[in-house]
Amino acid sequence: MYLNQVHSSAGSEMCSGMALQIILLALTVLWAAAQTPPCRILGRAAKPSFYQHGDINIGGVFALHRISGEISNKFDTKPEHLKCSRVILREFRLAQTMIFATEEINNRTDILPGVSLGYKIHDSCASPIFATRAAMTMMNGYEDTLSDTSCSTPAVVPAIIGTSISTNAIAIAGTVGLFQIPLISHFSTCACLSNRKRFPTFFRTIPSDYYQSRALAQLVKNFGWTWIGAVNSDDDYGNNGMATFTKAAQQEGICIEYSEKFHKTEAEKLLKVVDVIKRGTAKVIVAFLGQGEMTLLLEQLAFQNITGFQMVGSEGWITASSIASPSSFRTLGGSIGFAITQGKINGLQEFLLKLQPSNYPNNTDVTDFWEAAFQCNLRNGDEKTHITPCTGSESLIELENAYTDITELRISNNVYKAVYAVAHSVHDLLACTPHQGCTNSVKTEPWQVLRALKKVNFTLGTGEKVSFDSNGDPVARYEVVNWQLGPDGAVKFRVVGYYDDSLPSGQQFVMRPVSMVWAGGQKEKPRSVCSESCPPGTRKAVQRGRPVCCYDCVPCNQGEISNITELQRLRVILL
Repeated sequence: MYLNQVHSSAGSEMCSGMALQIILLALTVLWAAAQTPPCRILGRAAKPSFYQHGDINIGGVFALHRISGEISNKFDTKPEHLKCSRVILREFRLAQTMIFATEEINNRTDILPGVSLGYKIHDSCASPIFATRAAMTMMNGYEDTLSDTSCSTPAVVPAIIGTSISTNAIAIAGTVGLFQIPLISHFSTCACLSNRKRFPTFFRTIPSDYYQSRALAQLVKNFGWTWIGAVNSDDDYGNNGMATFTKAAQQEGICIEYSEKFHKTEAEKLLKVVDVIKRGTAKVIVAFLGQGEMTLLLEQLAFQNITGFQMVGSEGWITASSIASPSSFRTLGGSIGFAITQGKINGLQEFLLKLQPSNYPNNTDVTDFWEAAFQCNLRNGDEKTHITPCTGSESLIELENAYTDITELRISNNVYKAVYAVAHSVHDLLACTPHQGCTNSVKTEPWQVLRALKKVNFTLGTGEKVSFDSNGDPVARYEVVNWQLGPDGAVKFRVVGYYDDSLPSGQQFVMRPVSMVWAGGQKEKPRSVCSESCPPGTRKAVQRGRPVCCYDCVPCNQGEISNITELQRLRVILL
């Protein structure tokens, strides 16, 4: 019994010692936590490519570069740092358009009098990873650590403008929507973004592809093409757009011989698509592609000398000046499709041409732009010794590229409208008037700007009206453009019709009575049918296992007669 008491006493002392150690360990952890900030940002926040402080700062996300090579992450090591290398000149123009619009508003007295707008513009590198990182930076700021104990700070920007890619917009909208921050896109057209449950804070100044896809089906039907091929980008933009088009085409009695898709990183898949096009019998191809994918398809079609196809294009490439050239006209001449309506921005050209590296010292993005624009080396001591050096004082006036080209102000006009939409929303939120100024505090919250955006309704100086419906979409308006050669031999996007969803049913799609150019620059409209119309005395017999557009013409049964062709019969039915 004595031994038991000894063991019991020793056990009690041991337990007391362990408890003391646990208490001391807990106190040590609490003391250490008190010496360091309770909340830290993981990784390094991205610095803006362009920044100007104002009373209210607007965020911007543009793909100033592309990522070089494919992304291949291994899950047993830390991911390598992604590098952005290839400059996208068009996106630099869009970013500068946002800066121009901001400065123009600051110089006005009728919008936000006494309140200055600033901007924080980030590079997405055409990647959803970089786009999301940029959005999170604008939500949290650039600090390495967060100072308040709740691990939350006010958003750095009350609204974000971007991006040009639907997939990236989906990534950003899904993130910023949780914090009630509005995202206004100028070129993300995926119909999926109209889903208010998934993207409650998304707006755009470009119509949803829901309208374009249905309008494309009407366009194909208008020219009597019932047998077509279809190619789309293998991403959110192309897949959603083609799905809507396919459904609308079936309702219009149009048959699709094949429907192929590829991503710009899939070289083998692209070759397969080109092979399908060669083996197909359809003479009309609906190409729901982004500019990058269309460039690659064009290269392969030209390389394999594949011509004679009537291309029907989406707004993603149909007015891309980087694709349209006298050399590409042999393959894409006569292309027809829907384009974003044009705009006019006074003073933008002069502003774009004033860009100089000296105005942005130590800005590597501007340096990259300058070197890409002039094909020179601006960095002293750089390894690019084989490239002609430049001074930074070269003149942009002498260049003709996607940055300086303002003949087709379509996407740029959408950026311009997006900036003005935010400005008008804040103007209403602050209760501003030209004579009394702004009466409310300039400390606006994103949720307040979100609420004001839903009600915004204004008219630009050009007479163009800007507003959003309950899904954050504008009124769907398009121009129908046709690739034609001008007197100087350059490709012109001639407007040959229009589509306006605000008009009554039956009047939305209208073609102008103008001369058209067709596949390969021909004057005669191509035919694209699976089977020719049955002559008098015959009837259609559908071919088993094939679409309804494919049939044989068999003699009429005894006692029956047909004295008109199938095409004439169809016209009678339509009338």
